[in-house]
Amino acid sequence: MSTTTGVRSVALLEHAIDYTSLALAGIGPEHLDAPTPCAAWTLRDLLDHMDDALAAFTEAALVGEIDLGPVPPAPELDRLVERLRQRACALLAAWRARYGDEPVRIGDGRLEAGVLAGVGALEIAVHGWDVATACGRDHPLPSALADALLEVAADVVAAGDRGRRFAPARPTDSADAGERLLAFLGR
Repeated sequence: MSTTTGVRSVALLEHAIDYTSLALAGIGPEHLDAPTPCAAWTLRDLLDHMDDALAAFTEAALVGEIDLGPVPPAPELDRLVERLRQRACALLAAWRARYGDEPVRIGDGRLEAGVLAGVGALEIAVHGWDVATACGRDHPLPSALADALLEVAADVVAAGDRGRRFAPARPTDSADAGERLLAFLGR
């Protein structure tokens, strides 16, 4: 990862984590069965997915690969939200300490480290919005973050991802970058 790409990716991760940390505040047991913008997922499903994703993105920075093996079960809600915060701090520290531009191995493939860090920021921020939405809170994506994530999404979300990882894009004529990002990702 070049110095410029690395600094930009880490700054994007930091912004996404800050945004999502606010979304995690105030989750209660009454929210766990709430539907999320991710089709067929409850908030608990989403939190479990976030726990796994944060661990995987940290592993990518630390060892240069992501193990696609089974995920251990997540703890109860209070411990899970705290573990998400701890994992986010560990992820940020790992990406700040990462040197070099070696690609990260994911299964049989490889992905440039800076691109993967951008994908991590995209995942973290959009799922932060999902969490807030599931809890009934208005928590719009900040424009600067959404603008940067729109660039990442345009580069990494392929037609084959639609219907599997993302819903079809929704039309929008909004000038708001957050709304455009969410529409692009089918939310």
